Amino acid sequence: MSDSLFDLQDQVAVVTGANGVLISAMAKELAARGAKVALLSRNETKLAGLTEAITAAGGTAIALPCDVTSPDSVNAAAKAVVDAYGRVDILVNGAGGNSPDATAMPGKTPFFDLPVEAMKFVMELNLIGTILPCQIFGKIMAEQKTGNIINISSLSAIKPLTRVVGYGAAKAGINNFTEWLAVHMAQVYSPEIRVNAIAPGFFLTEQNRFLLTNEDGSLTDRGQTIISQTPQARFGEPDDLLSALVWIASPGARFVTGTVIPVDGGFQAFSGV
Repeated sequence: MSDSLFDLQDQVAVVTGANGVLISAMAKELAARGAKVALLSRNETKLAGLTEAITAAGGTAIALPCDVTSPDSVNAAAKAVVDAYGRVDILVNGAGGNSPDATAMPGKTPFFDLPVEAMKFVMELNLIGTILPCQIFGKIMAEQKTGNIINISSLSAIKPLTRVVGYGAAKAGINNFTEWLAVHMAQVYSPEIRVNAIAPGFFLTEQNRFLLTNEDGSLTDRGQTIISQTPQARFGEPDDLLSALVWIASPGARFVTGTVIPVDGGFQAFSGV
């Protein structure tokens, strides 16, 4: 198999939410494969270490402030990317997250008492925070007649999970939007614009650690249940996402659009018996 199928050399990749554990690993991999990476986050100072790590390894990266829920902020970031690199080839919509206040916890916070503002925050961050960059960076791709959008969904969008009501609903919206946008971009602007999503299974992150582990690091009942329902019997690690990312971003996936790719250790496939 030719390496050209997975060649990302000199591609311009925009990565939102780049300071997250999983997304920063994706940004590093794209840079290691030769892409010029624009790292976007609400607080660009938090990206200093990531930018330095990429450049020290011989990659190319810039850090830009960006609130993915603000049109003015995303437009400013898009202008900065085009000024720096001239185009946008790949958009990874990694910004997102959950909130304990939008999580139904039996015995603590019933679903009926979840604050509307907390639900709005999670829905806006995940769903609007994906749609808005697709509008602004997608317009650049439409003008170029080529591009590749990769949304970061979640297993909770495919199989509703207990407790994470706001997060699951928002990620389910991302799946539907991914399919819609794939058709729209191909039919209206160019069949060379692809839109897909990656749906990670259970990875320990700062957003979900409070649900899966106790203060002493041991598994909660929920964490133990997840492991027992995952055929590979472990949580995912950031590197587990990278081959799916590289494939979907590369010419090797040129006939793949409108898909949601689970990376979950077999969780979705397991019936429990």
